Amino acid sequence: MNSLNVNLAGLVLDNPIIPASGTFGFGYEFSKIYNINILGSIVLKSVTKKKLFGNPTPRIAECENGMLNSIGLENPGVKDAVKKIFNLKKIFKKKVVASVAGFSKDEYKFVTEKISKIPNVGIVELNLSCPNVEEDGINFSSKKRSVISICKAVKSVSSKPIFAKLSPNVTDITEIALAAQGADVDGITLCNTLLGLELESKTGKPVLPRKIAGFSGRAIKPINLRCVYQVYKKINIPIMGVGGVQVAEDILDYMSAGAVAVQVGSENLVNPMVCQKIIEDLPKKLREYRIKNISDIIGRSHR
Repeated sequence: MNSLNVNLAGLVLDNPIIPASGTFGFGYEFSKIYNINILGSIVLKSVTKKKLFGNPTPRIAECENGMLNSIGLENPGVKDAVKKIFNLKKIFKKKVVASVAGFSKDEYKFVTEKISKIPNVGIVELNLSCPNVEEDGINFSSKKRSVISICKAVKSVSSKPIFAKLSPNVTDITEIALAAQGADVDGITLCNTLLGLELESKTGKPVLPRKIAGFSGRAIKPINLRCVYQVYKKINIPIMGVGGVQVAEDILDYMSAGAVAVQVGSENLVNPMVCQKIIEDLPKKLREYRIKNISDIIGRSHR
């Protein structure tokens, strides 16, 4: 038997496959399609203090080798989210990764304190690619000072491990990751979406109302894989990789670069069965490449 088990900051997973935040909702819809208990875990939709209705429609645009999204953090707010997450344990028997977002340090702290108390939450992931209203809308994860401030604040109130999800839209991703590690987070998620733009050929105008949006999909894999590779050499806490994952080989690539677990993002929207297919294919790939334990390949690109 080839083992798929991994240890993610103390949370033992049956396999390293985790749907990414924003592509799997709170898990209920996908539970009607297949048995979601085959997943290693689930990163739930990002939650803010108050209910958000999101950006004007259209919010999603297809483009070559990927998609643009400008959802705007639509979510029910922390009060209703707590109920959704707690009740999820009826259909998903494993620990989940709760995603926290906000527009100020105090909001991250408030939501994390509430979310981390839910029994079936195993890890809290900080979505740091949100605009900082305290600094004229600058993205939190673009400044070391902001990353340190938020990470320290949430660590002071969380009873669960904290992962900082960083943006690739920075000059040096390793500096931001080191700042997060210095603020005592338990792990890093790499990376969130890149910034992109799609124009309507006839008019030359942006196809989305918010114009610039998050670009995800197959095309971003080499970029995010590079981020994982670079950050792995600098830090000593676990990494979750994400970006452009479609097949089992992508999981092996991210883990070879240094990831302990790998999130599957926008492909869930294209092919809702993608995570199940990857989990089915992984043992075959391990046998093909004569890998006994998948955890053995973590960081092998550096050896």
